[in-house]
Amino acid sequence: MNTIATELLKKIESKTATVGIVGLGYVGLPLSHACLKAGFKVVGFDIDQRKIDSIKAGKPYIHHLGQDFFDYIKSSAGFLGTTDPMDLQKADAILICVPTPLGHHKEPDLSFVLDSTKLVAKVLRKGQLVVLESTTYPGTTRDEMGPILDATGLKRNEDFFLAYSPEREDPGNPNFSASVIPKLVGGTDEVSGKLAYALYSRVVSKAHFVSSAEVAETAKLLENIFRAVNIALVNEMKTVLTDMNIDVWEVVAAAGTKPFGFMPFYPGPGLGGHCIPIDPFYLTWKAKEVGRITRFIELAGEINTAMPHYVLERTQSALNDDCKSIKGSKVLVIGVAYKKNIDDSRESPSAEIIELLRDKGAEVTYHDPHIPSYPSMRKYRIDLKSVELNEANLKASDCVLILTDHDAVDYTNLAKNAKLVVDTRNAMATVPAGTGKARVVKA
Repeated sequence: MNTIATELLKKIESKTATVGIVGLGYVGLPLSHACLKAGFKVVGFDIDQRKIDSIKAGKPYIHHLGQDFFDYIKSSAGFLGTTDPMDLQKADAILICVPTPLGHHKEPDLSFVLDSTKLVAKVLRKGQLVVLESTTYPGTTRDEMGPILDATGLKRNEDFFLAYSPEREDPGNPNFSASVIPKLVGGTDEVSGKLAYALYSRVVSKAHFVSSAEVAETAKLLENIFRAVNIALVNEMKTVLTDMNIDVWEVVAAAGTKPFGFMPFYPGPGLGGHCIPIDPFYLTWKAKEVGRITRFIELAGEINTAMPHYVLERTQSALNDDCKSIKGSKVLVIGVAYKKNIDDSRESPSAEIIELLRDKGAEVTYHDPHIPSYPSMRKYRIDLKSVELNEANLKASDCVLILTDHDAVDYTNLAKNAKLVVDTRNAMATVPAGTGKARVVKA
């Protein structure tokens, strides 16, 4: 290590280093909290003034994190929330936590990463460590971010240091906060990697050092591809077993009794969230650069993206059995978040399913205890507000369609007051047999 790296390492080890975090969303805000808890000062930067105002007021804008979480950040003397990028000059390490969506043709959209890197370049000084956390294809940190930072005239791996550590968040899971989820760390050189490892090993319960940024980038993709492929497998099993009158949920539970060689995955109405529907396509795109076609990954993507249409078919069939056309039928959707017990609707299959129902002429309303109004999305404009889940609304609906199995929903109430329930999450299995008169169809 040169003198600059040695001085930075001393700051990290003594926790006198200041950590800058770019992006205070579902990844950056929990990471800010973890850094504060570990004893580091934090400069939290976001272009959205509303987030900064909410943090200063102690008002949650990511509700599953809870009031205590926001109260802690608000009361912390070590936190500076800002929309001024010049404040990042105070930081010794700058961690970039911004979205990496897909373009219209499923190509990687690195605009948020590159814009953030350009922002960091304007404040970059000697002795800073820059770490990308956003999920992306291998080579992004070194080949896309590196040249932008190099253009400042500072020397990479000598004057400043560059590494990658993929975010690992499980929103709504109380057992896995940012501080207890193990982190991977890889640098664009060994010194950068060691500096990043020194930082993260003091923030999270366990950090794992890997040989390069590319290994860490690819490992993150593999984690999510593994999930996407296995979800596709069980989704395909669901469509086949349903036609055979075999309960896929019981089959998965039965297979799960094997103590080795099997890991249960569960079917649903489609993929949601910012990771699983998107990340596999970052590798399929990059693979083409080396002349490879990732058929297995792309097939999984086809199966998963087809699930909203399967849900539509099952809903239409269930209504037909009640001698009703989907056109003009009143459909009450339960849950629009992409997973249970959170307020995150990013890439939720509910948006596409609602649009498909509307295209067929259905009158759609929704209830979600965590999302009072449907937020704007890149592809969809739902323009609905959550309705009460009361007896009148249930009895007025021709079909209740469960897309997200929030714990706050009273499924016994559905059984007692709905006519027809189409259940994509096996949520009605929690209701004792014989409760109510609703006809339940699994989808």
